[in-house]
Amino acid sequence: MSRKKTIFKVITVLVTVVIFIMAGYIVCNHMGLIDDMDFGAGAYYYADIPNFEKYSGEDIYQSTLPTWLAIVLFLAWGALMWRLWLWIDKRGKKD
Repeated sequence: MSRKKTIFKVITVLVTVVIFIMAGYIVCNHMGLIDDMDFGAGAYYYADIPNFEKYSGEDIYQSTLPTWLAIVLFLAWGALMWRLWLWIDKRGKKD
């Protein structure tokens, strides 16, 4: 195995270990929770949140950016990320 691949594998393992340690720390210390909204495992169901409709109306988000431009930027970002993924995939197959 080349030195470069070994270094990347070590970095990958270290990053993975750090992520798991941080996730465990966050879970054990109950970070990121809202005390008034303790729904347990179903917290991701938006229907359980009291008065959720006031957070989801069309008039909640106001922007000077036209909707068509937001859509074009979203599609351009997707195309850019697709090209980047293809480039990364092609580079990985070279070795």
